[in-house]
Amino acid sequence: MIILPKEVIELMKKFRENKFQIYLVGGAVRDALLNKKVDNFDFTTNATPEQIQKLFPDSFYNNIYGTVSIPVETQNFASLQKIVFEITPFRIESNYSDSRHPEKIEWAKTVEEDLSRRDFTINSIAYDGSKMFDPYEGQNDLKNKLIKAVGDPDIRFNEDALRLLRAIRFTSQLGFLIEEKTKESIQKNAGLITKVSAERIRDEFLKILSSEHPSEGVLFLKNTGLLSLILPEVDICFTIPQKSPKRHHIYDVGTHLVMALKNCPSKDIITRFATLIHDIGKAETFRKDDKTGLITFYNHEVVSKKQAEKIADRFRLSNKQKDKLVTLVGEHQFTVSENQTDKAVRRFIKNVTKEYLQDMLDLRTGDRIGSGATPTSWRTELFKKRLEEVQKQPFSIKDLKVDGNDIMKTLKIKPGKKIGEILKNLFDQVVDGKIKNEKHSLLKQITLIN
Repeated sequence: MIILPKEVIELMKKFRENKFQIYLVGGAVRDALLNKKVDNFDFTTNATPEQIQKLFPDSFYNNIYGTVSIPVETQNFASLQKIVFEITPFRIESNYSDSRHPEKIEWAKTVEEDLSRRDFTINSIAYDGSKMFDPYEGQNDLKNKLIKAVGDPDIRFNEDALRLLRAIRFTSQLGFLIEEKTKESIQKNAGLITKVSAERIRDEFLKILSSEHPSEGVLFLKNTGLLSLILPEVDICFTIPQKSPKRHHIYDVGTHLVMALKNCPSKDIITRFATLIHDIGKAETFRKDDKTGLITFYNHEVVSKKQAEKIADRFRLSNKQKDKLVTLVGEHQFTVSENQTDKAVRRFIKNVTKEYLQDMLDLRTGDRIGSGATPTSWRTELFKKRLEEVQKQPFSIKDLKVDGNDIMKTLKIKPGKKIGEILKNLFDQVVDGKIKNEKHSLLKQITLIN
């Protein structure tokens, strides 16, 4: 039995009172059976879109799949909120010539027909409010923690190539394994992913990165051949060794990247993305001395940054996401030394920006652990304290405790070029530690400058 919200119970009751079948399906049933929070409720019914709309006049319907959206008010703490239930008639699909969209959609007569077109057994369970309809034994696969295609996996993946990535996404979100025949089919049909749009690939990949097991998801992508098609820059890194004299690494570059991702403490998707690709430039900059066996990757961070820009564009990331990804990758090779001057620390903060500082430190944590080192060091902890201290200093003229009006009032002068020159002079002296960023000290200095 699944405990349903009263709004769901009332909706299903209305269908039955009007002699229609109605079932909760898909992720809602799957997550409920796994005792996970259910946010989206999808239903299937033998009612047509027109019949559904007669039952719910406030509903709307504007898609070829027959999905009717029904806005419902629900009580959330002290306020009313609107949620949307989506109800789709039983349907069967055919002729997926582009490996993505069905050319032919027909209404089916039974829920069993509808379930037969779905991707994986764990998503092909229907619940009518009192009993389960599970023709493909999805409940057993939930218990056994398996991702298994409905029917012939080759047919399922040729129908919709995005399912190749969805299978991997479910493994990383749920911590499941992929059933052997399904896995073999993914390997066999991996090339179909090239028919899927960059936006859809991005969305599935980012869901993998945001999951509970992102590193395992990347390894599944690698082992099924999908990684070489969507992130070849990472895939090639598994062929690049790092073990050598004078180097602390214990893994090849690809394994290091996966281990860094696994140990990155951040839940931010772009920070995780940057952690995964921060060393991809090592494939291009790899050099090994024949005599000493020493491996080097000079300027790999520069190459990594350029590749990150291309990846961001290929994945159609937003400008903000691209800026963050490229900044973190480009600046990840920073030095932490007890001898760094305030000026050097300020330069680091300016390059990374205050907004991304914690993300950069999280990437460094993953990088260290992924190299076989401890999560931190005394130098790193000292560097963190220095970051806090230096951030108390002004980073631009606008951070000064005085402005142009103070200068004009003190010196009794009119607006002009001189105001800017004085502010620049004050800022430089504050940065050099010659005067404090306090209004009294700055006003006194203004009179001296004049």
